[in-house]
Amino acid sequence: MLLMFTTWLSEYISFFSVFNYITLRAVLATLTSLCVGLILGPFMIRYLSVIKFGQSIRDDGPQSHLQKTGTPTMGGALVLTGITCTTLLWADLSNRYVWVALLVTLSLGFVGFYDDLKKIREDSSAGISARLKFFLQSLVGFFASLYLVFSIPTENNSQALLLFQSWLMDPLMDFPEEISLTVPFFKDFYIPFGLLGFVILSYFVIVGTSNAVNLTDGLDGLAILPSVLVASGLGIFAYVAGNILFSKYLFLPYIPGAGELTIFCAAIVGSGLAFLWFNAYPAQVFMGDVGALALGGALGVVAVIVRQEVVLFIMGGVFVIETLSVMLQVTYYKYTKRRFGKGKRILKMAPLHHHFEETGWKENQVVVRFWIITMILVLIGLATLKIR
Repeated sequence: MLLMFTTWLSEYISFFSVFNYITLRAVLATLTSLCVGLILGPFMIRYLSVIKFGQSIRDDGPQSHLQKTGTPTMGGALVLTGITCTTLLWADLSNRYVWVALLVTLSLGFVGFYDDLKKIREDSSAGISARLKFFLQSLVGFFASLYLVFSIPTENNSQALLLFQSWLMDPLMDFPEEISLTVPFFKDFYIPFGLLGFVILSYFVIVGTSNAVNLTDGLDGLAILPSVLVASGLGIFAYVAGNILFSKYLFLPYIPGAGELTIFCAAIVGSGLAFLWFNAYPAQVFMGDVGALALGGALGVVAVIVRQEVVLFIMGGVFVIETLSVMLQVTYYKYTKRRFGKGKRILKMAPLHHHFEETGWKENQVVVRFWIITMILVLIGLATLKIR
């Protein structure tokens, strides 16, 4: 009897020990978040319709989009629900990076929720002022960056606190090389950063990516699949960065604990695919700022932790181009108006996806072609793992 009990106990322990593997938990996280999204999606869409949380379409956008007025928005809450529940279920909750990623994501989601709610209440596409939105995003980005500059070079919060105390006594001290900027395609080549350089770069990565995804979210399905693809790529980098053998072999900085972000990225993938089921053309629900700002911030903070800001720039090239198109359009218009008295435009309409619509591309053509471009860019980003 004792032998049978010992054998059963051994098999029981062996069965649950497989859940220690990040790879298995990542697969389960993807499937779990996918199921959560697909199950809750119809109920959430119906509820948003009942309470009349419909999208307001801007008057200066493509005329073909006016028919989308009233489509339920704030569907990004579905994505955040899937990410949060799945991460809490499958990730190691003693891991500090998991909590940083979750808090940044949910905080920016709250900013987006506030913006969406004001748009709905005022029946306008304006929302909160750009200055207030940027201020709230900046608070999240700054405090996250300040925490990470002390936590990334250390193995736990106690060591991070000691590093912080050392910095207080010597503000000009040299920081460990873990916070240096990793340059793709080059072996053992890093750009050293002090505290100020790291905080500034990380702040712009988190806040910039948050806004970039938001600007891209203008067509059915356009922003969500690139977010899923980039999250998949970053999940692989997180797994490598958290494994001392793989990181050493591939000449990447070893970040203890970063591997758990693979679960977080997997949760984004599953939730994003579930949302795409309802957001594909013609969309039954829109993401809204609550989803776009949060997803962008999530990608940004993961890239900062695994020290792959440049790779994020490559893989998220569609987000980058969309953002640059708006910046160039606005800058050129203001310059020509000041210089010649009449503003001129580089593109027919910004962001870039609207320009292609105005040139005759169908909405589905723009979306699928941007998806294909993102797939290529993510593959290029993954190639930097080995090509050094």
